Amino acid sequence: MRHLRYLIPMVFLAISVGCATKSATDTGDSAAPEESRATPSRVDDDRAQPGAPMPSDGGLNLVDDRTVYFAFDSAEIRAADRELVRMHGRNLADNSDLSLRLEGHADERGTREYNIGLGERRAQAVKAALMVQGASADQLTTVSYGEERPAVLGSNESAWAQNRRVEMAYGR
Repeated sequence: MRHLRYLIPMVFLAISVGCATKSATDTGDSAAPEESRATPSRVDDDRAQPGAPMPSDGGLNLVDDRTVYFAFDSAEIRAADRELVRMHGRNLADNSDLSLRLEGHADERGTREYNIGLGERRAQAVKAALMVQGASADQLTTVSYGEERPAVLGSNESAWAQNRRVEMAYGR
């Protein structure tokens, strides 16, 4: 009976701590979900020749992680994607025979013309960041699809967050 006095508060504490924990999807974060980072982009893998994952890469790898996501109406690379861009830039610098096509995209909000321009600004931002890491301008091309090639269909924040992106497609 004496132990029951300690056991009941411990059980209550364990239950309340477990219920108070929020998952990443409960936070309302409008950033692209982690599931989309693990799914390969639409890339012709027969042409892709990226190097092996780099040491201290935080679990990223050059084969699967080829998408940079952006905030609404922004062409600034998010802090969460800077390491990914750094890795791809170093890979290009180390492999001068590789080329990379940067495909800029936007969500459906805004005019067609505005979204084409936004996709281009996003692709150019990634290009500049890759060049800082040693990639040459000759290895990089940009194209903007604006809202024309959504990764996810839908008119909600989750879909929009996954459509605001630059996809990197390797070639030789």
